[in-house]
Amino acid sequence: MLPEAVYKKIQRFHFTTKKRANDLFAGQYESAYKGRGMEFAEVREYQMGDDIRTIDWNVSARFGRPFVKVFHEERELTVILVLDLSGSHRFGTRGSFKRELLAETAGMLAFLAIRTNDKVGAILFSSKVEKYIPPKKGPSHVWRLIKEIFTYEPRDLNTDMDAALTYLNRVAKRHSIVFVISDCMDTGFERSLRLTARKHDLTVIQITDPAEEVLPEVGLAVFRDPETGETGVIDTRSRRLREKWRAYRAEQRAYLMELLRRAGVDHVELTTNGPVVEPLTRLFEMRRRRQ
Repeated sequence: MLPEAVYKKIQRFHFTTKKRANDLFAGQYESAYKGRGMEFAEVREYQMGDDIRTIDWNVSARFGRPFVKVFHEERELTVILVLDLSGSHRFGTRGSFKRELLAETAGMLAFLAIRTNDKVGAILFSSKVEKYIPPKKGPSHVWRLIKEIFTYEPRDLNTDMDAALTYLNRVAKRHSIVFVISDCMDTGFERSLRLTARKHDLTVIQITDPAEEVLPEVGLAVFRDPETGETGVIDTRSRRLREKWRAYRAEQRAYLMELLRRAGVDHVELTTNGPVVEPLTRLFEMRRRRQ
């Protein structure tokens, strides 16, 4: 049983997110994603003019003449939200905590999916997959998703994006629209990201906070790693230290951007003190033009 205060907070968030999704993204999500999914229908004999890339070599070898695969457009899509609940998302110095921004973004995407009669599911992860919510339709299912995102307490606070993407590729048998929502403070997921991008329509939504980019000059300060729990005292007056931190963050960003570029993955950055609607609108518009 949820405490009444938490229940009312989720109710308000549910209503606000639904209204924003309906009012601000009318038609944009559908034009960006509908018609992209293709589903296998049958095989038939090759005809002059058929694309040779659709040849089914196994069937052709069996019958001794060429056959091609026939596809038709999927009328309903499956949306899967891969949500990072690791300890670093408890951080926030401006408008909201990163986990609150993650929940808001996930809620809007879920409402957009059911608005066009798509299924939506979620994978909640930290250093392992903590919870899998299979894709379903309907407002009551979105309510469950939002409640889980708000209230679920992960058993571990570290991050393993490779484990989450590997799990996704195992459970999602059909082509899906996948949104990974994370601050992307991890490495070692190159192979699983490439495999996911080949199998699914993948977008990475990166959650950041301005204080993570530039170390504030506040003298001696105690810092605590939200994932490992380790603490240390740092002299933020050190110019060398601040420059080293800035270079480290720039290196992290360059690594992620190059990784996504090579895999052909769309990227959206959301900050805790910035808007949510405008970056997502730009994503949908970019995809619409690309089609």
